[in-house]
Amino acid sequence: MSSNRAAKSGLALEAQNKLNSKYNEELAHEVLEWVQRYSGEQFSTDGSMDNVYEVLSDGYVLGRMITNLGSKKVPANMLSKRQTMAFKKMDLISKFIEGAKEMGVKADDLFQTVDLTDKANLGQVVTCLDSLGRKLGTSKVKEAAKNERQFTQEQLEAGKNIISLQYGSNQGASQAGQNFGRQRHIVEPDQKQ
Repeated sequence: MSSNRAAKSGLALEAQNKLNSKYNEELAHEVLEWVQRYSGEQFSTDGSMDNVYEVLSDGYVLGRMITNLGSKKVPANMLSKRQTMAFKKMDLISKFIEGAKEMGVKADDLFQTVDLTDKANLGQVVTCLDSLGRKLGTSKVKEAAKNERQFTQEQLEAGKNIISLQYGSNQGASQAGQNFGRQRHIVEPDQKQ
């Protein structure tokens, strides 16, 4: 799908390079191993961007995995064979995203369909799959537990006496002595050479 687009240049290329620099091949490898286990499909678990795109871009593996994990978002007829038409691939990927959201993946961790179909942000695809694994408790990394704290009334009152730096400070550098419109003297005026 991405082969029909012009090559990126200028700011678009810089933005794409920045996204690509955040891509983690080790995490992608671990995620692909996890996907392979829960999808029931066999494929290369190499963490390179090209392999991740090759394995996941048609949505079939993602659809199989989310169905095996218990989601009802992907109809069985969509998984009867691999899709060849672009809009059907995109539909299958969007059904996976709906299923992941249903299973508790936060909106910040989800990806957009074009992130995968156009290789726009494969790092976000890996992040979404990793987050799904954490939510289900099947990933090596466990979801953080809630850490609520209880403060006494005395501690809460003591906190009211602290002035946050967000309110500003009158210490350190200031704008005092600025001269708008006048010449800036490097040497004091009375010390002319």
